[in-house]
Amino acid sequence: MKLLQAIRRAWPPLVALFLLLAFWQLYVQTQNIDPLILPAPLRIISATIAARSTFAAHIGTTLYETLAGLGASLAFGVLMAAIIDLSPLARRAIYPLLVASQAIPIVAIAPLLIFSFGYSLLPKVIVVTLICFFPITVSMASGLRGTDPELMKLYRTFGASELVIFWRVRLPHALPSFFSGLRIAATYAVVGAFLGELVSAIYGLGILFVYQERSFRTDLAYGDVIITALLSIALFALVSLIERIALPWYYAAGRERDWHEAGRPPRRRRAPRQSKQTLELPATVQAESPHELTTPRKESL
Repeated sequence: MKLLQAIRRAWPPLVALFLLLAFWQLYVQTQNIDPLILPAPLRIISATIAARSTFAAHIGTTLYETLAGLGASLAFGVLMAAIIDLSPLARRAIYPLLVASQAIPIVAIAPLLIFSFGYSLLPKVIVVTLICFFPITVSMASGLRGTDPELMKLYRTFGASELVIFWRVRLPHALPSFFSGLRIAATYAVVGAFLGELVSAIYGLGILFVYQERSFRTDLAYGDVIITALLSIALFALVSLIERIALPWYYAAGRERDWHEAGRPPRRRRAPRQSKQTLELPATVQAESPHELTTPRKESL
């Protein structure tokens, strides 16, 4: 049953992707486009498979930088969300700075980080952290502020401390929002590591993309981008799996099914079929003259 549901959910994007690739392949072949400008999908796949050993030597570095930056952004984001939630003064002071940090162009600041911290792992981790901590902080803070106040009043009535309320009420309530932000951050984390490697690195998919572009291997450059996208999708799926395992009470209630059913338009009920007697009744009434309908019958008198 679950396998059928998974297939039912997966086939629309797979069909859309297949149609897009088929259109791309036909367009390149029918227009005779130079592979140096736009290679066909089959050429990209075959070239990527042939250079799989080269890609495998760089994927580990990008993945390591991604996980390190995502872990740092996770710790920093949760800490900032807790500070913002516990202190209104800190919220007014820090929240504008967090929003302003997202206005900084990462592509412009990455060379400055390389200049400040050298060619080590640290500048890439900082780039990933700058990209990923904001959705985690905002989602976690929104989840904490969305706790049911009546439930908190109930706990205070029984003498629970603020720490107990935070641990038993507010934190579980904020976990679904936290995982929503973490899924977004996981998607951006690979891109952040890729951007950091574009500026300067020895290993990684970003610097490999630069080498392939400069050597006019457009097909391998497209393959590099596809592998980066697949890593992002895999990380997104991993976070979703962890969410399923960490929040069994959230999905046990069948909320997704309820939301899905709530989004459907109401079904129209068919009118009950009328019996032959009720169908024939108007005909008999119309057969009588208006005078007979208004004039009482003699039998009734």
